[in-house]
Amino acid sequence: MDKDKLEQLKIEMQQLLHKSEEFINHIPPIQLYTAIGVVLFTLIFLLIIHLFKRTASNTIVLTGLSGSGKTYLFYQLRDGSAHQGTVTSMEANQDSFILHSEKDKKGKLKPVHVVDVPGHSRLRPKLDEFLPQAAGVVFVVDSVEFLPNCRPASEYLYEILTKASVVKKKVPVLLLCNKVDKITAHTAEFIRKQLEKEIDKLRTSRTAVSDADISNEYTLGVPGEPFAFSQCHNRVIVAEASGLTGEISQLEKFIRENVKP
Repeated sequence: MDKDKLEQLKIEMQQLLHKSEEFINHIPPIQLYTAIGVVLFTLIFLLIIHLFKRTASNTIVLTGLSGSGKTYLFYQLRDGSAHQGTVTSMEANQDSFILHSEKDKKGKLKPVHVVDVPGHSRLRPKLDEFLPQAAGVVFVVDSVEFLPNCRPASEYLYEILTKASVVKKKVPVLLLCNKVDKITAHTAEFIRKQLEKEIDKLRTSRTAVSDADISNEYTLGVPGEPFAFSQCHNRVIVAEASGLTGEISQLEKFIRENVKP
């Protein structure tokens, strides 16, 4: 009985295939090719959308000079705590998590992969490991000890803003002035202006040797005009925070603008 059913099914399938062939043969070639083209175009379009969604980065890179408070910010984002006693990072500190401020929110939220890159000059090459995957870069500045560190901070920021991995993908950069809870902290506006002045000096000196510089492919600013962050290929915004007190709302806003929930 099972053999008879199988044979009957085989006959029905052959008949269906024959009818399909007859139907296709009656379709004018132009209409047939058009239909095939529409189907292929739709499939390719859906594939591109799928790949785009799949490769959308959720990595936020925290960087800056040693002692700027990056690691405090990392723990505030993840745990809502500054973790008193944290020491200067010597290895990249990274984790994927839902922002602590969003843990009580309903619905599905996309985890953020936050990387705290060591700020020591000898360890900065580690930054190049993470920049190609970055959805955003947070450059942390110590608002209290800013003036004595203005030059090295400007040099480090200049390197980031001229890296091909940042410029080509137009990776947004947040210039985050940390430790604003301190009375002696400089304002974000003051820090922005001083960094622009220092980077303008660096731009002038480095342009003279740009032919021999193979590490950076791009120059900053507009020739003949004082440098401003608004001239960068990518978006650079300035904000304030306090890793110690947990005032990181502007940092969280930047993260969620670039890593959608």
